[in-house]
Amino acid sequence: MSKHMQQTSVKQTSVKVRRKFDETFKREAVQHWLQSGKSAEVIAQELGLKANRIYAWKQCFAPAAAGGGGGGGEARLAGGPARPVGRGPAREPALARAARHFKKNIGHSLRTVPERYQRIHAMKNEHSILSLCENLDVSTSGYYDWHKRLDCPGPRAVENQALAQEIDLIHAQSRHTYGSPRVMQALRKKGRRHGRRRISRLMKQKGLCGRQKGRHRVQTTDGNHDQPIAPNRLAEAPKATAPNQLWVADITYIDTVEGWLYVAGILDLYSRKIVGWAMSEHIDTSLVLKALDMALLHRTPPANLLFHSDRGVQYASGDFRQALSQASLVASMSRKGNCYDNAFMESFWSTLKLELVYRVLFLTRAQARCQIFDYIEVFYNRQRAHSALDYNSPVDFETLNN
Repeated sequence: MSKHMQQTSVKQTSVKVRRKFDETFKREAVQHWLQSGKSAEVIAQELGLKANRIYAWKQCFAPAAAGGGGGGGEARLAGGPARPVGRGPAREPALARAARHFKKNIGHSLRTVPERYQRIHAMKNEHSILSLCENLDVSTSGYYDWHKRLDCPGPRAVENQALAQEIDLIHAQSRHTYGSPRVMQALRKKGRRHGRRRISRLMKQKGLCGRQKGRHRVQTTDGNHDQPIAPNRLAEAPKATAPNQLWVADITYIDTVEGWLYVAGILDLYSRKIVGWAMSEHIDTSLVLKALDMALLHRTPPANLLFHSDRGVQYASGDFRQALSQASLVASMSRKGNCYDNAFMESFWSTLKLELVYRVLFLTRAQARCQIFDYIEVFYNRQRAHSALDYNSPVDFETLNN
């Protein structure tokens, strides 16, 4: 009898709870599929879903222009894809422009000996190697040794070539955002242990670099109101030891040719996962309520979860305070004019803009919505290595520790 009860207990603990998704998530998932050109199976894998859910959502939420059929995302954005920010076609490299004028080479930035050897190799058909080496202040024997290593590279050079290809692939998979620390951690997860300086050197040789944060502060908080202000309970709260203990929230805005797109987000401090978000062309209470509704549906948090935000009128409104009360959440607000009280959410907005927004020009709000959904749900939550999480993604961190 006890054995039967034990088996029943094992069966009960192994039952998986079916994940719930709100209408906003479903609509954006379908829109992302239709505009990505990928199959439903690939999109479902990126979002951690089953493909049949994507197909079912399409029947309910696909736009009329999508046509309703087909297994891949044939539809495209009406305004075309977002354009990368740039200055047009790249100029001819300095090496090619000066290859025919070796007397001008001293004025070029040939700081290292290998760079000079490369210049000599490019100009050897027009000038003698001896005169080139004299003008570039290198020895002819050194050049010939360098040329020999090109034809017959040693074991270390061969290993560097293979490592450079692997680094290039990791950098591309990170959407060209990883620097040497995250690349090093990604290699270690594959069982490859290499020094950071070596990785940094190979990245520099291939022209690869991570996205670096600069100082930038946006202003979306309207604190000029007479609504009640909650105390800053987050400052005295202990560190989160499990999901759904501490949530932080904030609003930012995204510039598009069509106008501003406002984004509200909610972040779980335990895993840094974005558990709720909403996007709209209006910055009002409805925006933050939609983000809260998504977080509550996706996470079903326990009572007394601490919900921290700034003291903006959207979070201090009666409707939002009532929603927090109905969900048994405890409100907390930053001190006036102090962005550091909500530093975790500000840091996420900075990362979003650095790795996505500042690199493209959004023609329409629909384009921005699609790419922001892809960044949050596909890349940030499920793929991006987070330094505070031992270089795991938020989803992987929660899976490993819970």
